[in-house]
Amino acid sequence: MGDEAALSAYTKFDFTHDGRTYPVYRRGSGPAVIVMHEMPGLHPLVVQFADRVAAAGMTVFCPSLFGKPGKPVSRGYTLTTALGVLCIRREFYVWRGDRSSPVVDWLKALARQAHGECGGKGVGAVGMCFTGGFALAMMTDPSVVAPVLSQPSLPINKKGAAEIGVSREELACVKGRLEGEDLSVLGLRFKSDKLVPDARFETYRRELGDRFEAIELEDEDAAEAIIPPHSVLTLHLKEDGPTKAAEQRTIRFFKERTGA
Repeated sequence: MGDEAALSAYTKFDFTHDGRTYPVYRRGSGPAVIVMHEMPGLHPLVVQFADRVAAAGMTVFCPSLFGKPGKPVSRGYTLTTALGVLCIRREFYVWRGDRSSPVVDWLKALARQAHGECGGKGVGAVGMCFTGGFALAMMTDPSVVAPVLSQPSLPINKKGAAEIGVSREELACVKGRLEGEDLSVLGLRFKSDKLVPDARFETYRRELGDRFEAIELEDEDAAEAIIPPHSVLTLHLKEDGPTKAAEQRTIRFFKERTGA
């Protein structure tokens, strides 16, 4: 069986916006949730999380932004994919955190279409690692009502430790929506994670106030994996304890905000 066997329960389609096209995998019924995968790609544990969101009564849309859909995580696969994205792709702002990456416009267009097709109060969105901060920037589109930032790792540089990957104008829009529509943002990370500096979560707290709900985990909460504690909803998820509670809170957050 090929790598895409993990996605056998999903319907695949290509989505194009403003000259960019990516494949998207869809499953479930009910209000829409955009599940953005981490590095190195849409691997089976990301799919497993999406399965659980679908089982909770929502329609999941899983875009494949890099990597090979369904391919399991390995050190070599992660390294080669990361190098390819860092050196070649122009859709992602890896080093600068004063504005959102160009791919966010494509993601917002996907959210608008998903909302139109699936209904509900709006769309949920979760980013992980490389895509972790994208859900916040997606809130500049009215369709997105439930953003989850799981181990948001961009920008990757020490000088940008406190940056969150949105412009001042985008942040002002987000803050206006949070207050005006009584919305909130959920953030997840392991406290020791060097890719998600303390300063970044402090920026979320300072800028978003009590509209930001932070779930911060200890190393002992993580399942063993090929990398140190990082991937809250996938590689380091245990089937009991604090990481499982974080996963269940994420799913409840989607249900509450989207009206599932």
